[in-house]
Amino acid sequence: MRKHKQVKRKEVVFSLDEWSIIENKAAAVSLKTGTYIKQAALNGKVTFYNATEVAPVMNALRIIGGNINQIAKKANEINSIHAGDIEKLQEEYNSVCHTLNQFLSTLQSTAA
Repeated sequence: MRKHKQVKRKEVVFSLDEWSIIENKAAAVSLKTGTYIKQAALNGKVTFYNATEVAPVMNALRIIGGNINQIAKKANEINSIHAGDIEKLQEEYNSVCHTLNQFLSTLQSTAA
């Protein structure tokens, strides 16, 4: 027996002027109009981060992830890890999260 995803379909009618505004807003955030409308309806807003603004943060997170993987590999090889190492990683992780939150808040406030 086939399992079908249960969905609801609703037709929404826009004037040509309204549709033009929606198309422009969707294009501004690089979304299809349907995706834009769905996000706006579910979240009350659509937040878009320009890839060039977020790329440096993402690259830094990739580097940190690589460092964490190297530490985990070494810990598995020697079958030991020090509590101080874990605490230092946690502090650095919390610092990166705090910085990222500030960065994203700055982007949101400038977008509003």
